[in-house]
Amino acid sequence: MARTALWTAIARSLTGDIAEGRFATGDRLPTEAQLAAKYGVNRHTVRRALGALAEQGLVRSRRGAGVFVTARPTDYPIGRRVRFHQNIRAGGQSPTKTLLSLLTRAADPREARALDLPEGAPVHVYDGLSLADAQPVAVFQSVFPAERLPGLPDALRDNTSVTHALAACGVADYTRVSTRITAKDANATLALHLRICEGAPILRTVGINADADGRPVEYGRTWFAGDRVTLVLNED
Repeated sequence: MARTALWTAIARSLTGDIAEGRFATGDRLPTEAQLAAKYGVNRHTVRRALGALAEQGLVRSRRGAGVFVTARPTDYPIGRRVRFHQNIRAGGQSPTKTLLSLLTRAADPREARALDLPEGAPVHVYDGLSLADAQPVAVFQSVFPAERLPGLPDALRDNTSVTHALAACGVADYTRVSTRITAKDANATLALHLRICEGAPILRTVGINADADGRPVEYGRTWFAGDRVTLVLNED
């Protein structure tokens, strides 16, 4: 069985300390010498771990001053209405989305069941990247019934917000019917998009949204960078 590299284990430990609030934004981390003593490794190993955190945007080195925490996880409410832009703005950050792919194809069995469609019915598939203050926080895929929403691809190209695109297609409101949350390890593709290390912890949500009449309009999967987002379950 392959062993976890020491620098990876240290990086995960420090990431957990930041996520749990043991080190807040602006705090200086212990020195390399202190961390090396704590973990029983040499300073080169500590330096590599800190470099990994810097690549993820969690810390920043100031010459002659030390390494400082630059970010902490953003609370992301998961309730009846899940709205990316609203959630990120509520956390004091600026939200943006990047379109990765937009196509229409036949629904697979899982998508068809979620959207209450015949197997093989056409669906629009929207793949994208969600960012907060220009830092990637999640990769997502949203699937929509194509026959019911023929103009959705054009609406999404004009405005990457799902809420605005659905409204443009006549769906004025929608709510979350179900959400499943699973802890995963980032594969190479997710790690590349999220700018994290392969194998880093991520949180995957799988949700179904329905319109005011209870008809499914979106089946979505989202992969959150585990050290940048705290999922908060609520009833709203």
